[in-house]
Amino acid sequence: MSAEGARVDGVATDMVSVRERGLHYGDGLFETIACPQGVPRFLELHLARLREGCERLRIETPAAAALAREVHALLTPEVRAVVKLLVTRGVAQQRGYATTGRERPSRIALRYPWPAPPSAAAREGVRVRLATVRLGENPLLAGLKHLNRLEQVLARAEWQDPDIAEALLFSSSGQLISGTMSNVFLVRDGRLVTPRTDLCGVAGIMRGVVLKEAPACGIVATQELLRLEDLQGAQEVFLTNALTGIRPVRELAGVTLTPGPVTQRLQAQLAPLLHD
Repeated sequence: MSAEGARVDGVATDMVSVRERGLHYGDGLFETIACPQGVPRFLELHLARLREGCERLRIETPAAAALAREVHALLTPEVRAVVKLLVTRGVAQQRGYATTGRERPSRIALRYPWPAPPSAAAREGVRVRLATVRLGENPLLAGLKHLNRLEQVLARAEWQDPDIAEALLFSSSGQLISGTMSNVFLVRDGRLVTPRTDLCGVAGIMRGVVLKEAPACGIVATQELLRLEDLQGAQEVFLTNALTGIRPVRELAGVTLTPGPVTQRLQAQLAPLLHD
């Protein structure tokens, strides 16, 4: 999927400096924003997470209004698209890891075409495997959607079967964390549980929406430390992602699962929020 348009610091271009710290060190953050009908979905949530990430990485936070304008500038009314928004520490002022304090953040926005609609099988449930790659635990970066995605790149290289939609990742200490591009939820005894993201992993936007909306439909939702045995004992499993919403899991590492009532209630609860 190639980019259809790009803006760098508000200018229509796809050129960045060779001294860009985001390129050299992954020194930055990004958001992937679904834009059904040319309208960015959950934009305020994305910008809030980006602001929190900048504060934690001590990157000067660009004005939210400027970022919003640059997202909207790439969109056409009534045309579905995906916008990837990146903020980096900016162009390096000297060689090496150390910063000078003179760096100014770079703002990069890219527009991509809307992905093909999922097949009926994907809507009814997807096939998922377990990755062998393990995520390093680092509370300083935990929860952030930072630019270093090498662990996910290596995990995604583990399979080529197009019928497998995702792989679940564990941390170096054996904690269940997420998928390569999604968060994961389990249903146990009618309760909804998702892995904590204070060790590693990304605190996804759709994950947050599900946690907020679950009580509205009578579902108790918690964040916990989870391991393989918790995953194996789950009655229902589903994945969340900013573009795809909720995807039930119908097969996990060769074991058949049935999308159940908790997953279906949450899908119905979120449907108005995700409506194109």
